[in-house]
Amino acid sequence: MASSRVAAPSPSVLRIGMAAGVGTSLEFYDFAIYGTAAALVFGDVFFKTGDAWFGTFMSLATFAIGFVMAPLGAALFGSIGDRRGRKVALLGAFVLMGAATLGMGVLPSYAAIGIAAPVMLVLLRLCHGLARGGENAGAAVFAIEHAPAERRGLYGSFVAIGSPVGVILANVAFALVLLLPDRSVTDWGWRIPFLMGGLVVLVGLWIRKGVTESPEFEAMAQADGKDRGPARMPLKEVLRTNWKRVALTAGVNIGLNASTFALATFMLSYATADAPEGLGLPRQPIVNGSLIALVCHALTNVGSAWLSDRVGRKPVMITGAVLSLASALFMFHVTSSGTVAAVNTAVIVGFTVTGVLFGPMYTYFAELYPREQRQSGLGVGFHVGAVLGGGISPMIANRIISSSGNALNVGYYLAALLVVSLLCLFALPETSPARLRRHPAAVPEPVPAVD
Repeated sequence: MASSRVAAPSPSVLRIGMAAGVGTSLEFYDFAIYGTAAALVFGDVFFKTGDAWFGTFMSLATFAIGFVMAPLGAALFGSIGDRRGRKVALLGAFVLMGAATLGMGVLPSYAAIGIAAPVMLVLLRLCHGLARGGENAGAAVFAIEHAPAERRGLYGSFVAIGSPVGVILANVAFALVLLLPDRSVTDWGWRIPFLMGGLVVLVGLWIRKGVTESPEFEAMAQADGKDRGPARMPLKEVLRTNWKRVALTAGVNIGLNASTFALATFMLSYATADAPEGLGLPRQPIVNGSLIALVCHALTNVGSAWLSDRVGRKPVMITGAVLSLASALFMFHVTSSGTVAAVNTAVIVGFTVTGVLFGPMYTYFAELYPREQRQSGLGVGFHVGAVLGGGISPMIANRIISSSGNALNVGYYLAALLVVSLLCLFALPETSPARLRRHPAAVPEPVPAVD
């Protein structure tokens, strides 16, 4: 039976790309609509306080809570994926994520049920964070293990591109919602994007149904003599044998996640909030500018991933980190002029250059670990970095402006985290097959195998 599965026809590149990217698209769709709603309406709907800026801070804090559960989700679904199969782990994470998204769309407001509303919102955020931990790491490993060695970077970008695609869809949804009167947006319009997430779930389940298990996992299962995968403890093993790489993986992701979520979430609240904390700009043109920025981000994701298959992962990612650091220092100088054009310019530049760092990232992280530990190592490392970077960056940025009154300090904060990413990149080895063939001396130290 096992051999017949291995011999099954390989799915098309398009089908693999769609199967890998659809979950990440839903993940970032939900995070983006939540972040947008948190910045624009949740302070009124769920967090009634006498201080509107503090109400926004509280709603952004629930945004951060979703990140806290992601490392636990990475550990849970990573163990399932490394032991039972990539497909079964992806299915479980995807269904949980979709249920949490729909639940937020029907959640009563604070005015309707009081304190139970924000409590239930937090619980749904925890569920979504748990699912998020299993989704993107599992999808990345799934795509990469279907790829020819010389195209792993490109296949990994299928997952990376799901991020801007999801945020683009979220911004389109909210751009349409914001055409409604302000009162209608606050009363019921914000729910529409969450309910539309149900359509993404149905499409995703249909796409993933037609894709086979990854060939590498099937080979690993056969070698172990069990159809359902090796009976190991991959999380324990990766932390025992590769904890340094897990820590460095997290460090690389800290600066990237802090920058991208500051751009996607904090910048919206900063641009539209009233002075003195914000710039007091209209919401619609800022959301429209974010759409252009995310298209640029998607293009540089794919382009940098393609380039990493030819010149190596590290040269591309180091270039992206340096450009992102410069952008972090640049963006708040530009936005200080207080115009829509200035904010949109800063966001477009920021998203474009972070795409250079992000494009090869999933592939690079997956190549750092043996296949027996791959989903667990990638997932835990990635999401610990996401918690320390992206999960708290909008909230910290909010407090930086509240305490200092100077948005330039947010740029310095982001730049410092990108320095951490750079240092961790320098400490990690090259993994690209093309680069290693041309430079044998760059072959990384062997990754310990699981006994």
